[in-house]
Order: sequence, then structure tokens, then C-alpha cells
Amino acid sequence: MKFNYIVPASLALLSVVAAEEAHVVDNETTPVVHFAPTKIVAPFLEQFTTGWDQRWIPSHSKKVVDGVEDEDLLQYRGTWSVEDPTVVTIAGDRGLVVKDAAAHHAITAVFDEPIDSTNKAFVAQYEVKLQNGLECGGAYMKLLTADSSFDSGKFTDKTPFTIMFGPDKCGMTNKIHFIFRHKNPVTGEFEEKHLTSPPAAKTDKNTHLYTLIVNPDQSFRILVDNEEVKKGSLLTDFSPAVNPPQEIEDPEDHKPTTWVDEATIVDPEAVKPADWDEEAPLEILDEDAKKPSDWLDDAPASIPDPEAEKPEDWDDEEDGDWVAPTVSNPACEKASGCGEWKRPTKRNPDYKGKWKAPLVDNPAYKGVWAARKIPNPAYFEDKTPSNFEKIGAIGFEIWTMQNGILFDNVYVGHSAKDAKKLADESFVVKSKIEQKAEKAAEKVAEAAKPVKEKANAALDSISSFKDVALEKLNSFRDRFQVAGPVEAAKDHPLVVAGLLASILLPLLALSSLFGGGSKKPTKAVVAPGKKSAKASPVVKETITATPVVAADGTEGVLLTDTKTVEKPAVKRTNTKKTTE
Repeated sequence: MKFNYIVPASLALLSVVAAEEAHVVDNETTPVVHFAPTKIVAPFLEQFTTGWDQRWIPSHSKKVVDGVEDEDLLQYRGTWSVEDPTVVTIAGDRGLVVKDAAAHHAITAVFDEPIDSTNKAFVAQYEVKLQNGLECGGAYMKLLTADSSFDSGKFTDKTPFTIMFGPDKCGMTNKIHFIFRHKNPVTGEFEEKHLTSPPAAKTDKNTHLYTLIVNPDQSFRILVDNEEVKKGSLLTDFSPAVNPPQEIEDPEDHKPTTWVDEATIVDPEAVKPADWDEEAPLEILDEDAKKPSDWLDDAPASIPDPEAEKPEDWDDEEDGDWVAPTVSNPACEKASGCGEWKRPTKRNPDYKGKWKAPLVDNPAYKGVWAARKIPNPAYFEDKTPSNFEKIGAIGFEIWTMQNGILFDNVYVGHSAKDAKKLADESFVVKSKIEQKAEKAAEKVAEAAKPVKEKANAALDSISSFKDVALEKLNSFRDRFQVAGPVEAAKDHPLVVAGLLASILLPLLALSSLFGGGSKKPTKAVVAPGKKSAKASPVVKETITATPVVAADGTEGVLLTDTKTVEKPAVKRTNTKKTTE
């Protein structure tokens, strides 16, 4: 007897019932919003409209194996597409979508003119929609350092960037990157400066807005969904710091071999006291303890389980003598204890342990040694790190386990006001629609809770019935194999009844459909002036099989024969006697 089909069928049926019983209807009709390109002008603004594939070029960089490019292996096999989001909020508003899971992706767009932030505010802003969530992967942008020889098709993770900004999550790591590359004016070398204590990224499936604003006074702000989540200074909130220390430790200075930096030493004059007993135990018997009056000396702590029975299939010759398992003696639970009473122990007041000489101040101590300080030959002071290296392109160079990441409405420029206006035109509209849909879904889920609880209760009942039925069937099968069908039927009559019913009921149903149907009744012809023939009563006989359990635990089947007599109504025909 198979029950596996019951669970999915029940779930499907109950889900329909839940949907019908929820009746959560949002009476406010959300008007359809259609996309219209913004009129905002910026150094770089991308809404992924017509011609996007001429502006954005995927990387075709090859993997390097043993220092040589392999022409047959792409470093970035992930593909890109501009398409509608899976849940449309603004009709016609398309975005750049990461198409492949568990893959490296890289794509760039070159600016018409390099962006120079010298003595200006700098703003970078874009929308991110994690349509399939984000378990492990990046969704950050890279603003690439201007280079007249840059080739979009060869963009890699080694391509120099000026700023890296945006969300990144994998495992327990979840943060919004803000990294900028700073040039040392003394050595000419670049060094990445990472924001300390970065804020967390949003990882749900709604649209989110990430904004970075850097001001000429070296302050910065990070906003998520138009709300500030981090602020600070380029001079104090990055590691390594923008400006190195003025002094450093002299690498040529070494601690003298005679330098003593132990602050304390063992007292050389200390002597173990004569009465110090190192052999004294930590605990001793409590001589003041007395045995409780209700202590049961002769009662064992455990006894054989009086309810345990020797299994029917136990073979003394093969399994050995059967011994009942033991349980705690209930008499001991009512008393202070059972068995031999033993005097408890207590801590030894004379215990001192192993003697050790005390420590005293070291008369030769000179303090903690530190190398002397010398002027830092690489020292410089850059008071305006916000004058970033010029930016010539934007790129997304990411690895992700989830596809469906969508980027849209990218702004790179100098006006926080224009970035906010663009957000009002796009993100704010999307966010309101998404939040409204989310609230509606919550109402549906809340209304469906009672139905879901009923469904779970029904499934629990089905599962419980299935377990009991399988247990009975297995017991019947085992008895059948050992003692034969007759003994198995005697021991498990309910199972036999169930098996017979499972065979006979389908046969009876087929018989009623194809062989046992009643014929169409024919209408009796009654002569004028005669009464209609009286219909014969119909006798129906019903035999019912009812499983029963006797007082001694014996199972059986009670057969009940019920007869009912139905007197069909007789239609009488009134006749008139006609005289010619």
C-alpha cells in the first residue's frame, strides 16, 4: 500500500484552499509607471537604453597559465544582458544583468572625457537588485584610472582602478567596499586605502541604491537607499593611513644583550616554612557527617525492570540467558539513598599544596626596550587625498555564485543634487512599488496562517496513519513468513480486513460501472378505468465489516447484516368514464 502520493496531493489541495480563504485584495490600484529617459546631464550617466552594447564591452581576457595566456581559456566566461527585471516596477526600465551563476564576469564602459575630482566634490551612485539573493559574490563597481592605452576587451582584476565602491558578501563577510588607490608623492608608488569598519550591504531581492559622496574638505558619506550609513574622513578612517608617521623605529638599533626586561624575579632568600606539608590531601573525610535515618542499606540502587518481557524471538541457545534490563529502584527515590552509606569528603583546612618561592621586584630591571626613533625618510603629508587620480572608465569585475544581479541608473559626477534627483525619478518610484507589494504579500501570508496550520495538522495525521499502517503491515509480513497465512491472519485480522477491502472495493466499483447498473425502467400501460399496478417493495441488504478489539486485546472483525425495505411511491392515473 503506497502513501507517497498523499502528501504532495494534500499540499496542492491545501495551497489552493489557502489562496481562496486568504481573500486579501488591495483595493488601491497602482498606476502603471512607464520609463522615460532622464534629462539630467552628468559626466557619466547610464540607464542602459538603446545602443548600450556599443558603450559597454565585455572582457575577452584569457587565463594566464605558467605566465602565458591560454588562447582557449577565457578568464571571464560570465555573460551579460540588458533586460527587464524579473519583477517589473517601471515598464520599459531595463538594467544590466549578470547571467551566469558561479562565474567570473567583467565588462566596462569608457567615459567620453576623464573625470577629474581635483578641488571638486565627487559622487558615484547606482542601483543594485539581487534578483536571486546573494550568498557569495560581489556587486561593486570599479572606477578605472584614466589610461589612453586602455583596451576594454583586456579588462582584468589587475587593471588599475581609482575607486572601488559597492556591496560584497560571502559567508560571514558582508560589507560595502570603499577603497581608493593613493599615490605616494615621494616614491610614486600606489597603495590601496581600505575603509575601516565598512557598513553592511542589503542582500534581499528588492532594488537598493548605493551612493558615495566625497567632498573637497576630505569628508565622505555613504548612503544606502538615500539614508546615511557611514561618514568620516579620508585622512583618519582608512587603513593604511593616507599619511605615514613622521618618525619610525631605527631598523639599525638592536636591544643590547645585557638588557634586563624581567620586572620580577624569584626571591632568592625565600625558604619553605618547616610546617609546610606538601603531602596533605586537598580533601578529607567529613567526620561530623551522619548517615540519614531513612537510608536504605539493604536496598539496591537499581532493580530488574518488572515490566520487561523476554522477546518472542529470543533464542537461549543462540542469544544466551535473557536478563531483564535494570531500572532505578523507586524505593531509593523516596529515601535519602540506598546501598552502603559512605562518609562524604570535605576540603582539607590544612591543605597548602606545593610550595613556591614568592616573586620580588628585579633590582636589575631596566624597563621595556624600544628602538630609538628616527625621521621617516618616506614621510609626506597629503592634505587633499580627495584629488583622486583621473577616472577614465567604469567597470564591473565580479565573481558570484548567484546570477540575476541587475545594475541600473549609474551616475558618476560631481553633483549630489543631481544624483538625488535621478534617485527620485527612478529608485524612489521602484522602492514604493516594491514595498507596497511586500506589504500585500505579508497580508496574504498572515491571512493564510490558520489554513497553513490546518494543513500541517492534516499532514501530521496522514504521516502518523502511514507509520502505524506500515508497522502493522510489516508485523503481518513477518508473522506470515514464520507461521504461515492462517496464523498471520489470526494475529492480525485488521490487516487482513484492510487487504481484502483494498482488493474488493475497486472490483465492486468496476462492477457497478460496467455490469451492475440498473436498466432504464419502462412505463407501465394502464387501461382506461384501471388502477395502476402496485409497485413491489425494494429490499436492500448491506453487510458492514467493523474492526474490533476484545477486552483481552484480541483483534477481530464484526460483520453486520442490515436489511432495509423501501416502498417506492406509486403514481396513480385518474380516469374519466366517457359516455358515447
